[in-house]
Amino acid sequence: MHILITAGPTREKIDPVRFISNRSTGKMGYAIARCGIALGHKVTLISGPTALTPPDGVEFVPVESAAEMADAVHRLAPNADMLIMSAAVADYRPAHPVDSKMKKQSGPLFLELERTEDILAAVGKNKRSDQLLVGFAAETEDLEAHALDKLKRKNLDWIVANYVADGFGNDTNKVILFNSKGEQFPIRRSAKDDVAKQIFEIIFA
Repeated sequence: MHILITAGPTREKIDPVRFISNRSTGKMGYAIARCGIALGHKVTLISGPTALTPPDGVEFVPVESAAEMADAVHRLAPNADMLIMSAAVADYRPAHPVDSKMKKQSGPLFLELERTEDILAAVGKNKRSDQLLVGFAAETEDLEAHALDKLKRKNLDWIVANYVADGFGNDTNKVILFNSKGEQFPIRRSAKDDVAKQIFEIIFA
């Protein structure tokens, strides 16, 4: 199979030295990419900025912003058999980024934000019947309810859900997979490479 994977955070520019981002390290997505290669699949990895080395054998596509990730996904998704969207894409970006460094002012600074494209929803809307779409949901509360809602709204085949504290910044993860029937498959806390292996085993069982 040709598997397209997204990983890592995005950075949304405020000025030439500042940006909005999140705590994603990309470790889970890179582990999934390594596992895909080990299983003999062709893997394309679209990654936001991380401190990680791309796994040997992947086609690597580096991006920075949500818009760049959206462009890469829309360009490459039509040729993929399976899409695993593990990236933590920013939901908002500064509405008016500036080209020169902003100087400190007296008093508060108000930053206007605008929505970024919902890449996962767009892929779900346009996916072929023979494509398999896997999304991720990192939540701080009501994990099952939020994951199942996202699964349905975005036309996913599977969703991998975890609490933020279980995965972000860690070398281990604890997740629950939900399929389109609402069935759940928990994976106990393990190294992220082991979690990736179990994700593939459950989906292809």
